[in-house]
Amino acid sequence: MDFLAADDFLTASEKKRVEAAITAAELRTSGELRLHLEDHIEDDVMDHAAFIFQELDMHRTRDRNGVLIYLSVVDRKVAVIGDTGINAVVGDGFWVDVVGMLKIHLAAGRRADGLCEAVHTIGEKLVRHFPTKSDDSNELPNTISIGKR
Repeated sequence: MDFLAADDFLTASEKKRVEAAITAAELRTSGELRLHLEDHIEDDVMDHAAFIFQELDMHRTRDRNGVLIYLSVVDRKVAVIGDTGINAVVGDGFWVDVVGMLKIHLAAGRRADGLCEAVHTIGEKLVRHFPTKSDDSNELPNTISIGKR
């Protein structure tokens, strides 16, 4: 099924499922996760995801350990990027398996399942390097952002 708008990509109950998955993942790590959906982009997906990362102020976390799952709905382009705190301790290609798994789910029409699994996998990866701290706080919204912000 093709979608013409990011607003229609997930149903209201699917959005709640994904947001609950983000909240659950963040209970196990000091990392911060966001999901951003857009209709269409002209840019390279990684470049645009990096731009959105900045626009969403994801670089302002205490430990620089935010992760963005970016999806251009019409273009079927996906990117997962982490902040400098993560990149300093993991190798290149750290997110390749997450992107690959997510693309398989999306191609099969399992949008919410794929996003929830991606969030869970990211949480598992983050907990190894960024466990929760006694003074941990939720630094970024767990809601799905659509469009510019």
